[in-house]
Amino acid sequence: MQNRTLIKSALVALFVLLVTSCSSTSEKVAEQTATPVDSTDRVATERQTVWQNAYGEKQSSHANTLSSSTSPSLSNQRLSRTGPITDLWQRIPEGFAISDYQQLHPDSEQQLRWFITHPDYVSRVVERARPYLHYIVEQIEMRGMPMEIALLPVVESGFQPYAYSSSHAAGLWQFIPGTGKLYGLDQNWWYDGRRDVIQSTRAALDYLQKLHNDFGDWQLALAAYNCGEGTVGRAIKRNQQLGKPTDFWSLDLPAETSAYVPKLMAVSHMVKFPERYDLSLSPIDNEPYLDVVNVGSQIDMAMAAKMADISSDEMYTLNPAFNRWATAPDGPHDLVIPLSKAENFKTALAALPAKQRVKWARHQIKRGESLSVIARRYETTITVIKQANELQGTNIRAGSHLLIPVAAGDNKDYALMPAQGQARSQSSKKSQKKYHIVRSGDTWWDIARSHDLDVKTLAQWNNKAPGDILQPGQKLVILTDNTSSNSANRKTVSYVIKNGDSLWAISRKFNVSVAQVREWNGLSDRTLLQPGQNLKLYLDET
Repeated sequence: MQNRTLIKSALVALFVLLVTSCSSTSEKVAEQTATPVDSTDRVATERQTVWQNAYGEKQSSHANTLSSSTSPSLSNQRLSRTGPITDLWQRIPEGFAISDYQQLHPDSEQQLRWFITHPDYVSRVVERARPYLHYIVEQIEMRGMPMEIALLPVVESGFQPYAYSSSHAAGLWQFIPGTGKLYGLDQNWWYDGRRDVIQSTRAALDYLQKLHNDFGDWQLALAAYNCGEGTVGRAIKRNQQLGKPTDFWSLDLPAETSAYVPKLMAVSHMVKFPERYDLSLSPIDNEPYLDVVNVGSQIDMAMAAKMADISSDEMYTLNPAFNRWATAPDGPHDLVIPLSKAENFKTALAALPAKQRVKWARHQIKRGESLSVIARRYETTITVIKQANELQGTNIRAGSHLLIPVAAGDNKDYALMPAQGQARSQSSKKSQKKYHIVRSGDTWWDIARSHDLDVKTLAQWNNKAPGDILQPGQKLVILTDNTSSNSANRKTVSYVIKNGDSLWAISRKFNVSVAQVREWNGLSDRTLLQPGQNLKLYLDET
């Protein structure tokens, strides 16, 4: 009996000890979780202050549908991957953070359908992105920004460096003049920084970070990048007054902006899951492609191309900011050169004195001529002529001579020169008509993008306005270049594909376009190149 009493007492004591221990543990957990809650409140208060400074009132307490924080699945993706990433299309999705990619909004699904039914357009965009994408990815990663932003030029410009919109936006990132100047992008007769791949990327990321700081949400920041922070701010205020959520999907925004974020989400989804849609994204090496060389003075673009051992077209493609046949006299003096060519370019540059980097014409002033007349004749500016001849004013005397910098190459060396060469090249092309039959769901933007056009041009060809409603079955005229298939004055070359070859690399080597190589060989955008396969190329005799 006594033993039973002792055992009972021991069990009771043990039970009391366990209860006390659990209670103590719960209190510790409660103490540990208190600090993060206070920290979150402090962050929220800071965001409210930023919002109040920008828009004069507190931000809505409604949570956004999609968080701007990193997706929980990213760490799992990184852990499951083995070996180095060699393809940018593998690297980019690892940095996605705007969506959880578990489900797709219906608006994004609609945009995604368009992209997956236009694989030829996707393929062209991939090829255009090839020289620039690694640099953009690196800059975004350095700033810790969501990697979806690397795909924003797909929506903005289709990765066309010379893209120019009806609202006067220019370049990969489509800056309008005022915003470009605000973010340090100079625009003058010689140079347009909105098309400068390096500077416009810096400006775009600066602007997007500022917008994210204002709104605390990446989708709202992207919307503001498209239509302005004031428009988004006013839409948020309206929803606040009506007691509605203030996430992007709940706002009443302009039609273009309402489609803008869904397009980026659709492109990102497509890049993350290409195999779901039978899409083949041509690999882009996950290694630097560009180098920036400060040449220190004005230099002829064709001359620089020869020194770098690249074509003039490639020189302008990498340096689309320069409007004329040479870099700007007063700078910037930075040239973007393929990394593989940079060292030889620097060596050639060091051996060439600054005075020999442009060609000079000796002009005898005729009676009645002025500096403005002479400047127009030689496609330069009064300022350049004055600087070259150490003139203090604009008075000149008939019979005297002026030294004037002039283009050293032939017209074909400046075919992509924005100011004249491109327009002259376009106007000389023979065009033929083809037709697009409007399908249900088609928009002006969809059709224009699929044919590498801007909406304004497409509408003008059809005597329409971009705001006109399209009807299923309607026939639209598309004017196309008819010169690519004309091989009368060309020689035929048979090229054997080697390991690592891509259509872009082959087109660069022979100074033709990817589209021409495809057309000559009956290749679709999904055709995979096989080592040993023969390609037929038609090259100019010259």
